Amino acid sequence: MFILYGLVAGVLAGLILGGRIDGLAAVRFRLAPIAVIALAVQIGLFSPLADPLPDDVTRAIYLASTSAVAIVVLANLRLTGVPLIVLGSGLNLAAIAANGGAMPASPSALASLGMGVGGNTNSVVVEHPALEPLTDLFALPAWLPLANVFSVGDVLIGIGVAVVIAAAMRRSPAPA
Repeated sequence: MFILYGLVAGVLAGLILGGRIDGLAAVRFRLAPIAVIALAVQIGLFSPLADPLPDDVTRAIYLASTSAVAIVVLANLRLTGVPLIVLGSGLNLAAIAANGGAMPASPSALASLGMGVGGNTNSVVVEHPALEPLTDLFALPAWLPLANVFSVGDVLIGIGVAVVIAAAMRRSPAPA
């Protein structure tokens, strides 16, 4: 959910910098349907809908959908801010792949939000995770809406999304 804060920050930054919301309509985002499908799959995976699926299946689907998002992001490298999203996505994908298709989370970060170690989340507690510095080590303050654990990769993705939005808002919209 960290990305939602990047969306809000991007719109606010765009407005503060003199941009306009209609500038977003001019952005040509390549392979957008694939991104939407992959993200919808992830939402389904981390909801009760996926509870009947074996862990191995959900991990494989998560890894595949995360890889699909990474491909879409790479296809849009030309957009200002997307290199940060690529870096963040790459770090997250590396951590997920190195840990068998799950993003490890710090037990203390999960506990600070009152979250258990299982359930409908993309973060799981893994004893001695591979690439630990890239895992979900941090937690948003519990009082924030949609507070969750997050990684360094999530921070880079959020900043990249904010930059993409703010830059797009500053562009002149297409003439009517």
